[in-house]
Amino acid sequence: MSSQRVDAKVVLLGKEYVGKTSLVERYVHKRFHGGPYQNTIGAAFVAKPIQVGDKVLTLGIWDTAGAERYEAMSRIYYRGACAAIVCYDLTDSSSFVRLKFWVKELQNCEQKCKIYLCGTKSDLIEADRSIRQVDYHDAQDYAEEVKAEIFETSSKTGRNVDELFQKVAEDFHNSTAFQVMTGTTILLHKEREMDQRQRKSCCHH
Repeated sequence: MSSQRVDAKVVLLGKEYVGKTSLVERYVHKRFHGGPYQNTIGAAFVAKPIQVGDKVLTLGIWDTAGAERYEAMSRIYYRGACAAIVCYDLTDSSSFVRLKFWVKELQNCEQKCKIYLCGTKSDLIEADRSIRQVDYHDAQDYAEEVKAEIFETSSKTGRNVDELFQKVAEDFHNSTAFQVMTGTTILLHKEREMDQRQRKSCCHH
């Protein structure tokens, strides 16, 4: 893999077969494979430039393995991530249970990482509402509880996929701009304090 500058590290987490790889394929390559997909082993990486205002940021996206046997390996990939997209399958309630595990992991180990909940396969729900196993309002309540953004997406149709990653990029851009502004303000305050001290010492001499 050639070295490439990455502005923001984004990690995808979630149970196997929830559609993490499909989500990345749709976002990065604008395509959808009906499957079957092979399980991701370890993690797959892709860099994607994205326009935010007048700037272009590069997202470094890590698509991690969902199988529990790769759990310890996934922890390596979310270290230092500025954002985590935790995926669950709208037609599989057990995947939402698993999502809560990953959210707790992030809250304990990566407190600065912003969390986004991503319900996948919304096209299946639109075709047959009876197969929905994760209630939207329940998921929304949980998202509010853990201070996370929530999106329901379809990698097949592309619904909300670009919007999800755009939101991740914008939030990162806004938070870093705020940090720069805050840092500049602190620096200015320190410079003023030093200037005042120097003036006082001059007056005493």
